[in-house]
Amino acid sequence: MRAVVLYGAVGAVLLAGLSAGSAGGETGVVTEVQGAVVAAERAADAGIRFGKCADDVLPGNLRCGKVKVPLDYSRPFGKQISLTVSRVKATGKGVGKQKVARQGALVFNPGGPGASGLYFPVIGFVPEWKRIAAAYDLVGYEPRGVGRSAPLFCQDPKRLHRGPSQAPAHPSESYKKERIARAKAYARGCAKRGGSALRHYHSLNNARDLDVLRAALGERRLTFMGASYGTYFGALYAALFPSHVRRMVFDSVVNPDTEQIWYRNNLDQSAAFEGRWADFRTWVSKHDAVYGLGDTPEKVLASYERVAARLAREPAGGTVGPGQLQGAFLQAAYYDEYWPQRALALSAYLKGDAKPLVQLAGPHPGAAVEQENSNAVYTAVECNDAPWPTEWRVWDRDNTRLARIAPFETWDNVWTNLPCAYWSGPRQRPLDVRTEPGELPPTLILAAERDGATPYDGALELHRRLWGSALVTERDSGNHGVGGGPNKCVNAHLEAYLLEGRVPGRSVGCAPHPDPEPSAAK
Repeated sequence: MRAVVLYGAVGAVLLAGLSAGSAGGETGVVTEVQGAVVAAERAADAGIRFGKCADDVLPGNLRCGKVKVPLDYSRPFGKQISLTVSRVKATGKGVGKQKVARQGALVFNPGGPGASGLYFPVIGFVPEWKRIAAAYDLVGYEPRGVGRSAPLFCQDPKRLHRGPSQAPAHPSESYKKERIARAKAYARGCAKRGGSALRHYHSLNNARDLDVLRAALGERRLTFMGASYGTYFGALYAALFPSHVRRMVFDSVVNPDTEQIWYRNNLDQSAAFEGRWADFRTWVSKHDAVYGLGDTPEKVLASYERVAARLAREPAGGTVGPGQLQGAFLQAAYYDEYWPQRALALSAYLKGDAKPLVQLAGPHPGAAVEQENSNAVYTAVECNDAPWPTEWRVWDRDNTRLARIAPFETWDNVWTNLPCAYWSGPRQRPLDVRTEPGELPPTLILAAERDGATPYDGALELHRRLWGSALVTERDSGNHGVGGGPNKCVNAHLEAYLLEGRVPGRSVGCAPHPDPEPSAAK
């Protein structure tokens, strides 16, 4: 039996009552709060048996295991699903031969919804993470629905559209009707394949699963770092289980305002991506001598549009059309380290060499299963989490207006989220994330001022809502996910918090990390 038992007499009474109520194969029905208590107590008793990971390409020191969580927390003795967990133990090795005391497990989630954190623990080999890896077991996992954790699909991955496709910034009425039909079909596919279980894939359950994982790891209190979407259900965790929090890092923050989840957050995201698209074009124009795409952002845009028009007539390699081009350059809006490669591919294409662009933007059939799984979980979680507009005229009105000033990503974002307009399952009501003085230990918020995926207002909003939180801002920068990256100032605050529990003043700024260096084709 594990030594950590958090709930004492309350948990024992619940377990006894529910066990009696589940005799004869029936499952006791309780509140989800009680179900979470029961599940965590059971996980603390069972622990996690770590062994060799199923994927042979993973490093040998990465070990994997399983933790069971209820599909439905109101029926904690009903159907269970298994989450796959990975871990690399703390090295205990500081600078030189200095020994470092272990501080427990640091659990990480990379976001999504639909992203796997299974490979996170290997980041301990990266220089920026070695001091943290010395003190913490690094723990990653696949949330419910993702990868090996009761995987969710809404269509056969073989049907995944591989291109070429169009990406009109101002779509015609006929194109809109085609995409509406595809969104309806995808929503129906989710309902058919997910069945009655589909309603249980949402952010509140992701937060409850996180507490079960904490208990299974033998941690009395949780040390957690969430990036992007991971900040949202991390914030839900902080609101649901404040006394279970040891330290929490929120990196690149989803706006938790109940009115923002999720429709308005996606509108704000599309607007913010326009700013990052401009940042990329400005950088390229500064290096016109290398890329020859134009010496002003406007000229770079003209080069991009010239490529898109040519791809619309004749897809590169038969697979890369304007849709694939847009998807590849959207990644450059997330991370500026992608800028040199994207600019080089665009430049090469205009000079007659399509191969770099095809390699960059072309389909990867081997990734189809993972991509469809990620799409399905993303859709299920966001559609289940909150009400969405159900009338197309609302989507059309709001995004037509937005596309006039932010054409780069607006309509692509609509097509990604439109299945939520036709979702047949019940919707959750977003939890009002808010903590009172003394309820939660100090937490650390990291954000880049020009982040496109999670606009900076989200960090400000969470900072207002979590009592005692500290906000570290990377000024005039837009990378999505800044902790453990190229900014030494941000990393110093991250290490001080995780290793020593120190937070800066309520709000501090760091100078931006350097722009990437241009790279020319050899």
